[in-house]
Amino acid sequence: MSDTGSMRELIEYIARALVDKPDEVNVSEVTGEQTSVIELKVAKEDLGKVIGKQGRTARAMRTILSAASTKIRKRTVLEIIE
Repeated sequence: MSDTGSMRELIEYIARALVDKPDEVNVSEVTGEQTSVIELKVAKEDLGKVIGKQGRTARAMRTILSAASTKIRKRTVLEIIE
């Protein structure tokens, strides 16, 4: 498994723990040379749980991702798809 694949798994693990419908969590990854974009899709009614009040949960997930990404020396961005 690649290091960026583990970033995808990290986001999937966190998202599944937050939502009411973990089976509807879908995480995909678009990998570029310098940057990877992780796209997170959840059930419509779970969107608020993943974003959190004033975006705090989403910001925390992005912070964790950023910290983990420094280890692999590749920028990783989280996009939450509505």
